[in-house]
Amino acid sequence: MLFCRTTAFAAVFCLVHTAHAAEPPALTLFENVRIFDGKSDTLSGTMNVLIRGNTIETISKDAIPVDDRPSAQIIAGDGRTLMPGLIDAHWHAMLVRPTPAALLTDDLGYLNLIAGAEATDTLMRGFTTVRDVGGPSFGLKRAIDENIVVGPRIYPSGAIITVTSGHGDFRHSHEVPRTLGDPATRQEQTGASMIADSPDEVRVRVREQLMLGATQIKLTAGGGVASPNSPLDASTFTEAELRAAVEAAENWGTYVTVHAYTSTSIQRAIAAGVKCIEHGHLMDEATAKLIAERGIWLSTQAFPDEMADAFPPGSQERAKAFTVFAGTDKTIALAKKYNLKTAFGTDILFSQKLAQRQGELLVKFTRWYSPAETLIMATGTNAELLAMSGKRNPYPGKLGVVEEGAFADLLLVDGDPIADIRLLADPAKNLVVIMKDGKIFKNALQTKQ
Repeated sequence: MLFCRTTAFAAVFCLVHTAHAAEPPALTLFENVRIFDGKSDTLSGTMNVLIRGNTIETISKDAIPVDDRPSAQIIAGDGRTLMPGLIDAHWHAMLVRPTPAALLTDDLGYLNLIAGAEATDTLMRGFTTVRDVGGPSFGLKRAIDENIVVGPRIYPSGAIITVTSGHGDFRHSHEVPRTLGDPATRQEQTGASMIADSPDEVRVRVREQLMLGATQIKLTAGGGVASPNSPLDASTFTEAELRAAVEAAENWGTYVTVHAYTSTSIQRAIAAGVKCIEHGHLMDEATAKLIAERGIWLSTQAFPDEMADAFPPGSQERAKAFTVFAGTDKTIALAKKYNLKTAFGTDILFSQKLAQRQGELLVKFTRWYSPAETLIMATGTNAELLAMSGKRNPYPGKLGVVEEGAFADLLLVDGDPIADIRLLADPAKNLVVIMKDGKIFKNALQTKQ
C-alpha cells in the first residue's frame, strides 16, 4: 500500500487512486455467435464468447453469466459470425495516401497526420494488424499503442534498406555521386529508405532500424516498380551484403524479408539466409521449388490494374507495373503446386481510393483459393509470419485466431464470410462490431448492460 499523508487532499487522492487500481478488467460477452476461428474451413455452431480485458477468456456452448458485473457489455450476435481481425502482411502505413512527389517534398508533420487518419480507416476496414514493410511508422505505432491515434497493431520494419540505384533510391541525378559522410538525403532524413553499398553499411543500417524498434528488417534484393532508376531485372545487393543483414537481424532474434520479383534475386536472398520473399511475381518453377525445400515464406499480392494509376501514362514505372501484374497467375499457381507458406498482403501505395478497397483485394484471392483458404491466410497464417519476430514481437500473444487465451482482436460479421466472402469488401455495412485489444471501436448493434 502506498503511504498517504493525512491531509484531506491526500486522503481523497489515495482513495481515488486505490479504487482505480483495484478496478477489474472490462468484460464483453458475445452471445449466440458462430465462430470462424482463423484455422478451420467451417463455422462453429452457436457459441458464447467472453472477453476479459484484452483477452478471450471463455468460449462455450453454454450461457456465460455476467450478471454480477453491471458494467459488462453484452452483444447479441443473433447467429452472426465472430472472426479474428484481418491481418495485412504487406502494408506501408506512411505511404498509402501521399503521392511519390509529396513524400519527397511535403511537411513531415502533415505526412504523419494523414498517416494517422489512414490508420483509423484501416482499422475500420477490419484490419486489426498490419506488417509494415517499409516506411517511418515507428511514431505512428507508438501513438496507436498509447491510444492517441486509433489504428491497427503495427509490426514495423522501419526504413527500406536499398543500394545505390536500387528500389527505394529516389534521388535525382544531381545528387550522385554519393560520398560517405555527406548530409542525408530527403528519403533518409524521413526514415523512408536508407542506402547501403557494402556489408558494413548494411550492418549499420539494419542495426539502426532495430534500435528504433523494427520487428523485422526489409531489404530490396531486386528492381522495383515505383523507383525510377531500378529496372525490374536488376539484382541489387550482393550475397555478402544480404548475409550481413541476416546476421545482424538474427543477432536480435528476428528475420529479414526482401522485396524480390525475379528468380535470380530470390535465389541469392535465400542463399544468404533470408526467411521471407515479398512479391515473387517473376519467379520460375525451380525457384518456387527451392522456396518450398528451404521452408521460406512467400508474401505475395494480387495487384489490381488500378494500382498502375499512381504513375503517368507512358512512364516506365507504369510499364513495369503491368509486367509485374502479368506474373500473378503463374506465381500463385506455383505457390499452390509446391504448397508454399503463403501470406496475404496488399502493398497499397499512393492511393487513398485504392486503400478503401483493401477488403476487396482480399476477396480477389478467391480467384485462386477457396473463401475459407483465403480467410485462413489473412488471419491464422499471417499471424504465424508475425510470430517470426520472436522476442522483437511488440504484441506477444496469440493473434489471428479465436480461441481461449488469444488477444481479443475480433470482427462481428453480419453474415457468413465463408459462404460469401464478399461481405468483407463492404466493411462499413457488414462489419457490425470491430474490436481490437479488447476495446470496441465500432458497434452498430444495441448492447445490453
